[in-house]
Amino acid sequence: MQIKLTNTLTRTKEVFQPIDETNVRMYVCGPTVYDRAHLGNARPVVVFDTLYRLLRHTYGVEQVTYVRNFTDVDDRINETARTRRENGAKGSLEDLIYSRATETIDWYHSDMGALGNLLPDHEPRATEYISEMVGMIEDLANKGFAYGAEGHALFRVDRYAEYGQLSGRSVEDMIAGARVEVAPYKENPMDFVLWKPSTDEEPGWGGPTIDGVSLGRGRPGWHIECSAMSKSLLGDTFDIHGGGLDLQFPHHENEIAQSCACGDPFARVWMHNEMLQVEGKKMSKSLGNFFTVRDLLDQGIAGEVIRFVFLSTHYSKPMDWTEKKRQEATNTLKKWRAQIGEAAAGDVDPKVLAAIADDLNTAGAITRLHELSKAGDIAGLAGSAAFLGLLSGEATTVEVPTEMSDDAKSRIDALIDARKDAKANKDFARADAIRDGLIAAGVDVLDKPGGVVEVALTPDFDVQKLPKA
Repeated sequence: MQIKLTNTLTRTKEVFQPIDETNVRMYVCGPTVYDRAHLGNARPVVVFDTLYRLLRHTYGVEQVTYVRNFTDVDDRINETARTRRENGAKGSLEDLIYSRATETIDWYHSDMGALGNLLPDHEPRATEYISEMVGMIEDLANKGFAYGAEGHALFRVDRYAEYGQLSGRSVEDMIAGARVEVAPYKENPMDFVLWKPSTDEEPGWGGPTIDGVSLGRGRPGWHIECSAMSKSLLGDTFDIHGGGLDLQFPHHENEIAQSCACGDPFARVWMHNEMLQVEGKKMSKSLGNFFTVRDLLDQGIAGEVIRFVFLSTHYSKPMDWTEKKRQEATNTLKKWRAQIGEAAAGDVDPKVLAAIADDLNTAGAITRLHELSKAGDIAGLAGSAAFLGLLSGEATTVEVPTEMSDDAKSRIDALIDARKDAKANKDFARADAIRDGLIAAGVDVLDKPGGVVEVALTPDFDVQKLPKA
């Protein structure tokens, strides 16, 4: 089957030819783990999960490798941890940062799983690849592309002639309209940070040595993280690099510059999904239309409904989340579930496959599902819906528990107390195990400022799955 994908780098729809059909490789930029994933964060997850399913179907499950990272060293995570400490949370800043990152990763897995997404083959944490980042920075310096200044390592943008090829903008245009950090130690305003110093309480590692001088204790810049992790797990060059359109510049532009400056060909196909709106407006807290995936799930909106709405719009177009679309998706999925009943799933319909192979035309695939339903092709409907991550998990009507029995409350309270004790004793492995057990039983755990812990029951709550305190 011929797959066609729109390559942002060439601005054309191309026939996809993997470097090695027995080793198809894809990297997608994952979340910075400081808070719950909002609805816009979920769109690239669904988009590239769909592509992952197509690649596995075409080339074989064992022949495809999908990597999606977690950025767990970041100023926003540090700030969140400082706020928690100021509000009474116990432990060092580094302990609080680690706890927050781990907690957020668990939330992310739970929320993205509820949307029917498969787990990637690898989910590296940036903090696990610091030595690779340091080595890459030193390589860039040896080649003249990086320099040290006041404890920082910076990339010389003007040394990389192809800079701007992905976004299609000149360096002058970028300086005029982009988010450029002005700093006196930069040779050029467009130069971006590869390494920066850390305070004694912030996470830090031994830094690179440039021109015989060690930069000292610090932490990596954002862009170098993805270059190092993708190279380590997928090789110098791989097939597909994906992410949201908001990452095209500066993140992906900088990834290309630093990776290619090292002599690596890097990714051959670049794909970007458009942004999300809510009722025709940009999602923002100031407009009161900002919500997380968990907000919707806790309202009783099933994950497959969210996924269906996402798939109903092509990834290259802005997606508008509306109450009307949500209701239509709910009704459609209810109808299809009733129609399928206990029938066994058949093969994926060829027209559904053809639509997805044509640059992930998910809207066309949904149209074909409607045709299969109308024609009474139950096996084809079931198999094709499952291929798209629909109708194979939770039902579309979800009853969210609002009250818990006295027994459940007592057991949950005991677990929360045991987790607090474990944290106080710095037994973070025990604390994490208790939290994971609560989440597995369908209890959402939220650590609030001042050491306050809030719990809420999810649609999956099962008192029998609660672990022992």
